Amino acid sequence: MTRVVRMIQGRWKLPILFRLYADPSMRTSRLRRDLPGISQKMLTQHLRELESDRLIERIDFGEKPPRVEYQLSEAGKGLLPVLIATRNFSASHPA
Repeated sequence: MTRVVRMIQGRWKLPILFRLYADPSMRTSRLRRDLPGISQKMLTQHLRELESDRLIERIDFGEKPPRVEYQLSEAGKGLLPVLIATRNFSASHPA
């Protein structure tokens, strides 16, 4: 399995990436509201994996109460046009 496939494997990783592409910086609570059906545990797990794979960046503002936002990294911004092209190809070539 290629590294890129592993990086985006999982039910929620693509929706998270596309959501961050549409809105450059989001808090976890907003992502959860915008992705109906995702549990807090799954969102946290996928955000950590995407950050570990350097597709997103976590910005900690060091405030009380804690304020953290997520945004696409440069690698994530570079990957999104490929994902969009793949989605468009898939839509125009049904199985």
